[in-house]
Amino acid sequence: MSQTESLPASNARQEDWPESTQDATMPIASTTPEPAAEPVAVEPSNDQRAVTWIVKEGGNRRMAFDRSRLQRSLDRIHAEFPQLDIGDYQERVFSFIEKKESLSADDMVDYMIREAESRVDITSPQWEFFAARLYLARLYKRASKNRFYDVEQKYGSYVGLQESLADRGVYSIDILKNYSKDELAEAAQLIDPERDKLFNYNGLYLLATRYLATDHSRRVYELPQERWLTIALYLMQNEAGTGAGGRERRMQLVGEAYWALSNLYMTVATPTLQNAGKVGGQLSSCFIDTVDDSLQGIYDSNTDVARVSKGGGGVGAYLGYVRSSGSSIRGVPNSSGGVVPWIKQLNNTAVSVDQLGQRKGAIAVYLDIWHKDIEAFLDLRLNNGDQRLRAHDVFTSICVPDLFMETVERRGDWYLFDPHEVKEIKGWYLQDFFDETRGEGSFREKYEEVVADERIGRKVVKAIDIFKRIMISQLETGNPFMFYRDEVNRMNPNKHQGMVYSSNLCTEILQNMSPTRMIQEVISGDQIVTTKKAGDFVVCNLSSINLGRAVTAAPDLLTQDVLERLIRVQVRMLDNVIDLNDLPVPQATITNQKYRAIGLGTFGWHHLLAQKCIDWNSPDAEQYCDELYERINYLTIQASMLLAQEKGAYKVFKGSDWHTGQYFRARGYDSEQWRDLAAQVNANGLRNGWLLAVAPNMSTAQIAGSTASIDPIYSVFYYEEKKDYRRPVVAPDLTLDNYPYYEKGAYRVDQFASVRQNARRQRHVDQAISFNYYVPSTIRASTLLELHMTAWREGLKTTYYVRSNDIDIAECEWCSS
Repeated sequence: MSQTESLPASNARQEDWPESTQDATMPIASTTPEPAAEPVAVEPSNDQRAVTWIVKEGGNRRMAFDRSRLQRSLDRIHAEFPQLDIGDYQERVFSFIEKKESLSADDMVDYMIREAESRVDITSPQWEFFAARLYLARLYKRASKNRFYDVEQKYGSYVGLQESLADRGVYSIDILKNYSKDELAEAAQLIDPERDKLFNYNGLYLLATRYLATDHSRRVYELPQERWLTIALYLMQNEAGTGAGGRERRMQLVGEAYWALSNLYMTVATPTLQNAGKVGGQLSSCFIDTVDDSLQGIYDSNTDVARVSKGGGGVGAYLGYVRSSGSSIRGVPNSSGGVVPWIKQLNNTAVSVDQLGQRKGAIAVYLDIWHKDIEAFLDLRLNNGDQRLRAHDVFTSICVPDLFMETVERRGDWYLFDPHEVKEIKGWYLQDFFDETRGEGSFREKYEEVVADERIGRKVVKAIDIFKRIMISQLETGNPFMFYRDEVNRMNPNKHQGMVYSSNLCTEILQNMSPTRMIQEVISGDQIVTTKKAGDFVVCNLSSINLGRAVTAAPDLLTQDVLERLIRVQVRMLDNVIDLNDLPVPQATITNQKYRAIGLGTFGWHHLLAQKCIDWNSPDAEQYCDELYERINYLTIQASMLLAQEKGAYKVFKGSDWHTGQYFRARGYDSEQWRDLAAQVNANGLRNGWLLAVAPNMSTAQIAGSTASIDPIYSVFYYEEKKDYRRPVVAPDLTLDNYPYYEKGAYRVDQFASVRQNARRQRHVDQAISFNYYVPSTIRASTLLELHMTAWREGLKTTYYVRSNDIDIAECEWCSS
């Protein structure tokens, strides 16, 4: 039976499943010591010398192990996966238990899960779902015990859950305040426990241990379907409006959002998944700051980055305005230490301001390839050299114009300048220009003007030598990421309002940027009043379509097209995030309201190709990519246009490429269908200034049981190793039919084919795509260089990591030929 088919509900009795000795959701290999046993009530046994005692309720209760009771439970799960031979599994489980004089219920279930997981392989991937059923039963048991309802119900009172966790300070009161009890009871009817069976073990474990709401003692309260429903209710809370039928319409939208989430057709961004409906925390993933060239600006940016990091956001910081090492300060020459000391400050911020103790802050720093400090910048993450000049905890990215890539091609000279000196002498910054067309434009004109001005100091290097340093760093550290600034700004639909200077931590967000500058600071009584001119502090709100499920889903009764229904509610959910967000930086709120930018993305591309039996390296994959992402783009623009009809366009829509139609012309959208949509956008506006961005989304793809982003799968079968566990991972929905389409993992698929696919996809994505290269560490420099040149020629806007691996060069067909 397919993992996605509806299965009969379990009729397990309360005593059929062993209870847990701990209420917290612990890793399966937990070694947490059990509390000292209290006097216990002992159930009678005829032969105490031969019995194994199962210890429950923190040692307060024990009962004799009953093989038949556990057998009934395993038989119910086996009925869902009859293709599995569980005879040996059962004997191992029984043997493990019966060798013990006593065993905690937790340790017993842990062993059962580990034993099921150990059997996952390419011939029996269903063991992953078998293990998930065991873990799901544990979650049901714990939630029912903590919330005082019969475990046979699986889910208890949703209204009671909202009230209980609001009283404990876990949930915010927004849902209770904005919905009546009758409405919450109506929403609770949407919960479908059968959809819990869509999770494999890895996905369910990740969701439960990181995202489900618990009390402050980590006891289980919220269950998976309740997380989806809470997100749906929270994001739709302001949809009632004031008109007649508004509340009924709102409940319909709650149902649509729950449908999309609970069927795993989409996922929301990690901060939204974590924080929606809970106390504290913002809902957005990605922020970008522009650092001003002043002491005040640099330290203000550091503070803003710390505040964003505290709330769980990743940050991109553009430092291209900061003067270089040896530059003048207040007219005194050779005074500046350049960008490296300030990057080290950001590095310390990333380490010091962690994200609620769960992980370090994550910051990417961007610098232009013509900046005088670029050579020191490229060495920041290297393990050799002067460690006082290193910053190992930030990620480096370089901003590259077409002219530099052309200079690399012809092996010409490249000139490095101090941006402060250029501004002082010329009256403008070089980075404020870009080439409006490929091969000509204002950037190269300004660059040549600076080169010709003998008053301006410069350092002359070979462009190819700079690129060699880039590639050495990439093979050692994975960085720097690449940002092709001319293509980015040529295709920017909001160039009428500014420029894009860099991207975010994961290279998929491209929006207008500018520094925030202090105007004045005055004393007013016993208060200090600071006035600032807010710059464009970029924030983007993300969610992703699960291609492996949404594209292949069968039509339902409400629509003949799951993708169309999905994208409409997904765009609305993202738009609502903008108004509900409690952002940690005020200028981010201003920018968010100005552009209302969203980043609708995708994951599960390789999963989808395998289901369609399309080879990754084939022209068919490129063609299918082109067609699918054009359709996603069309539906997303249409959804935002319809939302603008209802709620109004974003503030600076007029004059944008959306408004003038240049967006559509530049991408060759000239069919009758596209022309009609362009006319509707012109007439009605768009709700959101940017729409599409494809993020890495590895965690949420794992929850949804699919492949990450647009990446190839690492391998058809491998072990994921972390510091506290080792788990098998098998390709999603693996069958004999689709095995050949998974067989070539990330390091064996043709990376040039990946670039061509991504170029076809990029045409339809108004922002960018987190695109990784997978190469052997022994790759020839000429091959890696050609990969980069191909990406630039094909019109990619950014590239992400160069992920190198010590595979045998003979196995790498694409890079050894």
